[in-house]
Amino acid sequence: MRRIMTTLSMGAAAILLYPPLPVAAAAHSREPETLAVGKEIAFNSKKGNCLACHAIADGVSPGTIGPPLINMKTRFPSLAALRDQIWDPTKRNPDSPMPPFGKHRILSADEIDKVAAFIWSQ
Repeated sequence: MRRIMTTLSMGAAAILLYPPLPVAAAAHSREPETLAVGKEIAFNSKKGNCLACHAIADGVSPGTIGPPLINMKTRFPSLAALRDQIWDPTKRNPDSPMPPFGKHRILSADEIDKVAAFIWSQ
């Protein structure tokens, strides 16, 4: 019985740590208001703060720690793959200096959906 409870608890923890991929974000990822909010979050130094490390079109004083965020559909063929990278970049690169925005709850799932949509449009 204890083993079953442990397994169930681990399953519940996995659901909390890894929310579903952005079904809603994919559906409205090209809407101007979604992209505008995503840009606002990405450029906000108290939220996404993407400009601290990345050059992005229209960004002021970008950092150079991370690669420029251009041609994103070539680098990430799906919006879900880019969202997963923002959620937890340590999955692909355990030594990544990029913070795991979702895993560490720096941004909400909805905010990550919007940032991913904006960045993917670059």
